[in-house]
Amino acid sequence: QVQLVATGGGLVQAGGSLNLSCTASGLTLDDYAMGWFRQVPGKAREGISCINRDGGTTHYRDSVKGRFTISRDNDKNELNLQMTSLKPEDTAKYYCAAGAYCTYGFNAKDFSLWGQGTQVTVSS
Repeated sequence: QVQLVATGGGLVQAGGSLNLSCTASGLTLDDYAMGWFRQVPGKAREGISCINRDGGTTHYRDSVKGRFTISRDNDKNELNLQMTSLKPEDTAKYYCAAGAYCTYGFNAKDFSLWGQGTQVTVSS
């Protein structure tokens, strides 16, 4: 009943854009810091970006700075990730998560609730 659902993934050409969304049910997102993570099969999960409860603080992994934008719409109980200038190395399954803190370290231990993920594939 309490869950996060990530949507918006798909197949795009390099240089293209996608907008991922994460919708919550059974919880109010404005009670949580939120983050986006991604994972390639066989590799460790890595943090991409996070945003604090009121949206006043954001952090980004260096490789996505200037290309990805995290935002939240607490009225819609929704987290978003706008991705532009996509590169093949951005190909991964993207997960949203809710937790207590948004820090530069993107520590997964700070996040207690995870969505199922949505696949992003960027072709060259």
